[in-house]
Amino acid sequence: MTKTNKSTPAANQDIPVISEDAIRAMSEDDYMNPAQLAFFKARLQQLEKDLLKNAGETTEHLRETVLVPDPADRATIEEEHALELRTRDRERKLLKKVQQSIASIDGGDYGWCEETGEPIGIPRLIARPTATLSLEAQQRRELKQKLYGD
Repeated sequence: MTKTNKSTPAANQDIPVISEDAIRAMSEDDYMNPAQLAFFKARLQQLEKDLLKNAGETTEHLRETVLVPDPADRATIEEEHALELRTRDRERKLLKKVQQSIASIDGGDYGWCEETGEPIGIPRLIARPTATLSLEAQQRRELKQKLYGD
Protein backbone atom coordinates (compact mmCIF):
# COMPACT_ATOMS: atom_id res chain seq x y z
CA MET A 1 0.00 0.00 0.00
CA THR A 2 1.32 3.44 -0.86
CA LYS A 3 0.19 6.92 -0.11
CA THR A 4 -2.40 8.49 -2.33
CA ASN A 5 -3.27 12.15 -2.02
CA LYS A 6 -6.98 12.61 -1.82
CA SER A 7 -9.18 15.29 -0.44
CA THR A 8 -9.53 14.82 3.26
CA PRO A 9 -13.06 14.38 4.52
CA ALA A 10 -11.67 14.43 8.08
CA ALA A 11 -12.59 18.08 8.31
CA ASN A 12 -16.20 17.04 7.81
CA GLN A 13 -17.78 16.98 11.26
CA ASP A 14 -20.59 14.61 10.12
CA ILE A 15 -18.34 11.55 10.39
CA PRO A 16 -19.01 9.67 13.65
CA VAL A 17 -16.00 8.86 15.83
CA ILE A 18 -15.67 5.11 16.23
CA SER A 19 -13.92 3.12 18.96
CA GLU A 20 -10.28 2.08 19.14
CA ASP A 21 -11.31 -1.60 18.80
CA ALA A 22 -13.22 -0.82 15.61
CA ILE A 23 -10.17 1.02 14.23
CA ARG A 24 -7.92 -1.97 15.01
CA ALA A 25 -10.38 -4.38 13.40
CA MET A 26 -10.37 -2.57 10.03
CA SER A 27 -8.49 -4.08 7.12
CA GLU A 28 -5.32 -2.57 5.66
CA ASP A 29 -7.31 -1.52 2.60
CA ASP A 30 -9.24 0.90 4.83
CA TYR A 31 -6.05 2.66 5.98
CA MET A 32 -6.66 6.35 6.76
CA ASN A 33 -10.28 6.26 5.70
CA PRO A 34 -12.55 9.08 6.91
CA ALA A 35 -13.58 7.18 10.07
CA GLN A 36 -9.95 6.60 11.07
CA LEU A 37 -9.03 10.19 10.37
CA ALA A 38 -11.99 11.37 12.47
CA PHE A 39 -10.90 9.03 15.30
CA PHE A 40 -7.33 10.35 15.34
CA LYS A 41 -8.40 13.96 14.96
CA ALA A 42 -10.74 13.64 17.95
CA ARG A 43 -8.00 11.97 19.99
CA LEU A 44 -5.47 14.67 19.08
CA GLN A 45 -7.93 17.48 19.81
CA GLN A 46 -8.65 16.00 23.24
CA LEU A 47 -4.91 15.72 23.92
CA GLU A 48 -4.45 19.35 22.83
CA LYS A 49 -7.27 20.45 25.14
CA ASP A 50 -5.75 18.53 28.09
CA LEU A 51 -2.29 19.99 27.50
CA LEU A 52 -3.65 23.54 27.36
CA LYS A 53 -5.64 22.94 30.55
CA ASN A 54 -2.50 21.67 32.33
CA ALA A 55 -0.57 24.74 31.21
CA GLY A 56 -3.25 27.02 32.63
CA GLU A 57 -3.27 25.15 35.93
CA THR A 58 0.51 25.43 36.18
CA THR A 59 0.35 29.16 35.60
CA GLU A 60 -2.21 29.54 38.36
CA HIS A 61 -0.24 27.26 40.69
CA LEU A 62 2.99 29.19 40.19
CA ARG A 63 1.22 32.49 40.88
CA GLU A 64 0.25 31.27 44.32
CA THR A 65 3.07 32.56 46.46
CA VAL A 66 3.59 30.88 49.78
CA LEU A 67 5.96 32.53 52.21
CA VAL A 68 7.75 29.84 54.15
CA PRO A 69 10.37 30.87 56.70
CA ASP A 70 12.16 27.51 56.77
CA PRO A 71 14.90 27.32 54.09
CA ALA A 72 14.42 23.58 53.65
CA ASP A 73 10.70 24.01 52.99
CA ARG A 74 11.43 26.85 50.57
CA ALA A 75 13.93 24.66 48.72
CA THR A 76 11.35 21.87 48.49
CA ILE A 77 8.76 24.25 47.04
CA GLU A 78 11.27 25.64 44.53
CA GLU A 79 12.25 22.11 43.48
CA GLU A 80 8.58 21.20 42.98
CA HIS A 81 8.12 24.32 40.84
CA ALA A 82 11.21 23.48 38.78
CA LEU A 83 9.94 19.94 38.21
CA GLU A 84 6.52 21.26 37.20
CA LEU A 85 8.11 23.72 34.77
CA ARG A 86 10.21 20.95 33.18
CA THR A 87 7.09 18.83 32.79
CA ARG A 88 5.23 21.73 31.17
CA ASP A 89 8.17 22.35 28.83
CA ARG A 90 7.92 18.75 27.61
CA GLU A 91 4.18 19.21 27.24
CA ARG A 92 4.74 22.42 25.27
CA LYS A 93 6.87 20.48 22.80
CA LEU A 94 4.23 17.75 22.64
CA LEU A 95 1.54 20.39 22.05
CA LYS A 96 3.43 21.62 19.00
CA LYS A 97 3.57 18.06 17.63
CA VAL A 98 -0.14 17.57 18.34
CA GLN A 99 -1.00 20.75 16.45
CA GLN A 100 1.22 19.66 13.54
CA SER A 101 -0.54 16.28 13.49
CA ILE A 102 -3.96 17.94 13.39
CA ALA A 103 -2.74 20.10 10.51
CA SER A 104 -1.47 17.01 8.68
CA ILE A 105 -4.91 15.39 9.05
CA ASP A 106 -6.45 18.51 7.52
CA GLY A 107 -3.80 18.45 4.79
CA GLY A 108 -4.30 14.77 3.96
CA ASP A 109 -0.80 13.65 5.00
CA TYR A 110 -1.56 12.05 8.36
CA GLY A 111 -0.61 8.42 8.86
CA TRP A 112 2.13 8.31 6.22
CA CYS A 113 5.86 8.15 6.95
CA GLU A 114 7.68 11.40 6.18
CA GLU A 115 10.77 9.54 4.94
CA THR A 116 9.40 6.56 3.03
CA GLY A 117 5.79 7.46 2.22
CA GLU A 118 4.69 4.09 3.60
CA PRO A 119 1.88 3.72 6.14
CA ILE A 120 2.94 4.34 9.73
CA GLY A 121 0.40 1.77 10.94
CA ILE A 122 -2.67 1.93 13.11
CA PRO A 123 -1.12 0.29 16.21
CA ARG A 124 1.77 2.79 16.20
CA LEU A 125 -0.58 5.75 15.71
CA ILE A 126 -2.82 4.56 18.53
CA ALA A 127 0.22 4.31 20.82
CA ARG A 128 1.73 7.60 19.59
CA PRO A 129 -0.75 9.70 17.60
CA THR A 130 1.93 12.29 16.82
CA ALA A 131 4.22 9.77 15.06
CA THR A 132 5.57 10.98 11.72
CA LEU A 133 7.80 8.03 10.91
CA SER A 134 7.09 4.35 10.43
CA LEU A 135 8.60 2.04 13.02
CA GLU A 136 11.40 0.99 10.66
CA ALA A 137 12.26 4.59 9.71
CA GLN A 138 12.28 5.61 13.39
CA GLN A 139 14.59 2.71 14.26
CA ARG A 140 16.98 3.70 11.44
CA ARG A 141 16.97 7.32 12.64
CA GLU A 142 17.67 6.31 16.25
CA LEU A 143 20.48 3.97 15.18
CA LYS A 144 22.02 6.72 13.05
CA GLN A 145 21.81 9.16 15.99
CA LYS A 146 23.39 6.58 18.29
CA LEU A 147 26.24 5.93 15.87
CA TYR A 148 26.91 9.44 14.65
CA GLY A 149 25.30 11.68 17.24
CA ASP A 150 22.96 14.51 16.36
